[in-house]
Amino acid sequence: EQYAQDMIDAYKAAGIDPSRVWAQSFLSDDIFYWIDNEPQFGVQAVYLDERVDTLEGYTNATASLPDLAARGVKIMAPAFFALTKLDNDTGAIVPSEYAVAAKEAGLEVVTWSFERSGWLNEGGDYYYQYVSDAINNDGDMYTVLDILAQQVGTTHFFSDWPATVTYYTSCFGL
Repeated sequence: EQYAQDMIDAYKAAGIDPSRVWAQSFLSDDIFYWIDNEPQFGVQAVYLDERVDTLEGYTNATASLPDLAARGVKIMAPAFFALTKLDNDTGAIVPSEYAVAAKEAGLEVVTWSFERSGWLNEGGDYYYQYVSDAINNDGDMYTVLDILAQQVGTTHFFSDWPATVTYYTSCFGL
């Protein structure tokens, strides 16, 4: 808790308006601390959700989204692989159970880290793990990005090299 408070205190001491701060943490306790003790900062706190890294964690994370929303969490940020999957019938890339549950819970979705994967003609590695069977060229990055933006409703993307996201958002006026 001390770190969570010290960080907010540093923003206050610098005179930074809370509306310009999106405090982020991988720890739910930090998010809850900001919601409970620094609500002007907690309202925009971003829960970086790494629980999705295992199948059991993904299932538990998805199931917990309504409770997190009820607890006051407003913004969830899993790695982007957790927001898409393949439709079993068509093989098309579609929003995942996590993405649907987040939307149903009224949560804003932010994701990371676009353009950090391996070669897409080789499946894309970690960030494309749930859709690798539908990925076969670098252009498929735009397919995934379009689904994240248009169907999942992702509002912000962390990106190591923002060219693709910037180009996409410029083309669509986002």
